[in-house]
Amino acid sequence: MNDGAEQDYEIIDAWVQPWPAEVVRDMPARNFQMADRFAHGRRVKAGIPVAEMVEEMRAAGIGHALCSAGPLIPNELVEKTVADHPDLFTGVASANPWSTDGVMPAVRELRRLAEAGFKGLKLEPFIWDKLPTDPQWYPLYAACVDLGLTLQVQVGGTGPATYTSETGRPGHVDRIAIDFPELRIVAGHIGWPWTEEMIAVAAKHPNVWIDTSAHLPKYYPEPFKHFLRSYGRSKCIWASDWPILEFGGALDGVDDLGLTPEVRRMFLHDNAVAAFDLAR
Repeated sequence: MNDGAEQDYEIIDAWVQPWPAEVVRDMPARNFQMADRFAHGRRVKAGIPVAEMVEEMRAAGIGHALCSAGPLIPNELVEKTVADHPDLFTGVASANPWSTDGVMPAVRELRRLAEAGFKGLKLEPFIWDKLPTDPQWYPLYAACVDLGLTLQVQVGGTGPATYTSETGRPGHVDRIAIDFPELRIVAGHIGWPWTEEMIAVAAKHPNVWIDTSAHLPKYYPEPFKHFLRSYGRSKCIWASDWPILEFGGALDGVDDLGLTPEVRRMFLHDNAVAAFDLAR
């Protein structure tokens, strides 16, 4: 991927997760309902060593990535991945406010990880079957504001048929941004199929961005491409959602979006730096 101009910035991927076999084998089978639709679906179901993720990332020309935990991917694995490759990864935490001990252990875990250099909290509310506006989440949002962490949240429809998409409606992000105007929020997956609603929320709130995780450039909805090229150029962030999409595939087609060099840099680098408060 090259638009012919000299590139003086590193490409930042805003959404990747470690995917080794020891984690994948404990995931519910329903999480892999869509894997056979991908050319590399067998690898996704089997697990991929972190070393291969690093190799593929470098081969695609990606300089840095936000590496996230999740309900089924432990924070400790992300900590180790970041510690082993500090030049390549910045950590994004996961937290469970639904434990029998209440929400405070999750708040303390967030504080510990923030002190270790993590820059965000990842939420995939559909896995919990909880709306992101549920009051149980709110102490975590307040902690993110105090700790300078970014909330990265799945928005849009869910892939596996056994999970509801209701948790991913962009209107929930609107409510959170109203209640926590200082909270930086990165909404994943373009908000599809509610892309125009997601655009309206991002345009409304200074601290809301949209990332493209799990979407190939050739399939970006037309309203999103217009937003990216024009009044939303500072609100859009490139992301792969590796290993759901491979790095090269997620980049292929970016040069066909009709971006100016300035907007291309914002999309691939600057906006991620702003949204996650990165020193890069």
